[in-house]
Amino acid sequence: MAYQKPTGTQDFLPGVVEKWQFVEEKARDLCRRFNYREIRTPMFEQTELFERGVGETTDIVEKEMYSFKDKGDRSMTLRPEGTAGVVRSYVENKLYGEPDVSKLYYIGPMFRYERPQAGRYRQFHQFGIEAFGAVDPAIDAEVVSLGYQFCKELGLQGVKVEINSVGNPASRAAYREKLLAFLMPMKDSLCKDCQSRIDRNPMRVLDCKVDQDKFTNAPSILDSLDEECTSHFKQVKQYLTDMDVDYVVNHRLVRGLDYYTHTAFEYKAQGIGAIDTIGGGGRYNGLVSEIGGPEQPGIGLGLGLERILLILEKQEIELNAVKPLDVYFVALGEAADREITKQLYLVRKEGLSGERDYLGRKMKAQMKSADRFNAKVTAILGDDELERGEIALKVMGTGEQHTVKLNELTAKLKELA
Repeated sequence: MAYQKPTGTQDFLPGVVEKWQFVEEKARDLCRRFNYREIRTPMFEQTELFERGVGETTDIVEKEMYSFKDKGDRSMTLRPEGTAGVVRSYVENKLYGEPDVSKLYYIGPMFRYERPQAGRYRQFHQFGIEAFGAVDPAIDAEVVSLGYQFCKELGLQGVKVEINSVGNPASRAAYREKLLAFLMPMKDSLCKDCQSRIDRNPMRVLDCKVDQDKFTNAPSILDSLDEECTSHFKQVKQYLTDMDVDYVVNHRLVRGLDYYTHTAFEYKAQGIGAIDTIGGGGRYNGLVSEIGGPEQPGIGLGLGLERILLILEKQEIELNAVKPLDVYFVALGEAADREITKQLYLVRKEGLSGERDYLGRKMKAQMKSADRFNAKVTAILGDDELERGEIALKVMGTGEQHTVKLNELTAKLKELA
C-alpha cells in the first residue's frame, strides 16, 4: 500500500469501536453520579503551557512532546496530557468565580513521542477528572475512589491503588537535602537523565525506570512531612479505608509530572507485561497560580483507555458492547422492496435499530445477513402480504412467528425488543 497509519497510532474498526463506546459511556455515567461535568479543550496549545504546567524536568517535556511552529511562528504542542489545558481553560474562563467546587471531566486523545509497545502509543486516549477550589482531604479521596470504581465497574481484576504524599514546598525542601545526600555518592553510576536531574529536581530521579533498583534504601518523603501534610495524608487514607478502596502506601511514588503537592496516586493492574500502571493523578495546589490564575487548589486523575481495554482483553472480560439489531427487513418482490424502505425509516424514527439488504440477494442470503447482524427480529414482506397490509415477523432467538398489520409494526417490534 502507498499509505499506512503513522507509527504508534491505531485504526479503531467496527467491532472494536463499540468497546470504546462502552468504556466511554461508563466513564460519563460515573461522572454524572459523582457530579462532574464535561469540558472539551483544544488538542493543541502553546508549548509554554506544558513547559510551565507539566514541568521542564519531566520526560514529557524533555523528550516526548509533539511541538511545531504555526504559520505565525508561534510554538504549539499537541497536548501530551489533559490537566494543563483544563487548568488554562479554568483560568481563562474565570470558572474560579463559581460559588461551588468546579468538578470537570474530559475524554479524548493525547500525543507523546514514545517508543510504541504494549499499551503505549503515540496517539493515546485518556479519561480524566479535575476538581478545583477545595483543600478538603475528602475531595482527594473522592477523586481516587472515582477512578477505582471505574475500574471495578468495568470488571477489571486485581486493581490496586498506590498512594503517597509528596508534601508541600516546605516539606519537599527538607526532603530534597536528605535525598541529595543519598543520591550524590552514586551520581556517576546513574543514567544520563538522572545525572542531569539531580541538581534541578532530585525527586524526579526516583521516577527513573533504568536505575530503580538503586533506590531501594532511599529516604522516604513521609519522614519529612510537616504537621499539615501528615494530617492531610492521614485523613485521605482514613477516607479510602472507609470507602473500602484497596490501597497501599508507596513512599517512592512521585508521579511523572512536576505540579503535584500532597496526595499522589497510581492505579496498578496486571496484564500488560512490564507496564502495570493504567493511570494516576494527584493534588496540584500551585498549578492554577503558576498558569496565571489566582491561588486555587486542585486535584485530578487521568486513566489510559488503551491500557484499560488491553487488560480487559488479557483478562478475557467480555464487555457485551456490540448491541443486537432490533429488526432486519427481508423483501420478496419489487413492491415489497419499496415498502420496506418506508417501514425501515419509520421504525428508525421511533428509536429502533434496523437494516435491510441493498445487494439484491435471495431470501436465504438475506436471512444469513440478519444472523450476522444478530437481529432480534426478522420482518419478512412479500407482495401477497403487502396486498393484505400485513408483514410476517420471526423472533430469531426462539423461532416464534407473528403476523401483524403494517400500521401496527412499530408497536409490535417495541414489544418484542
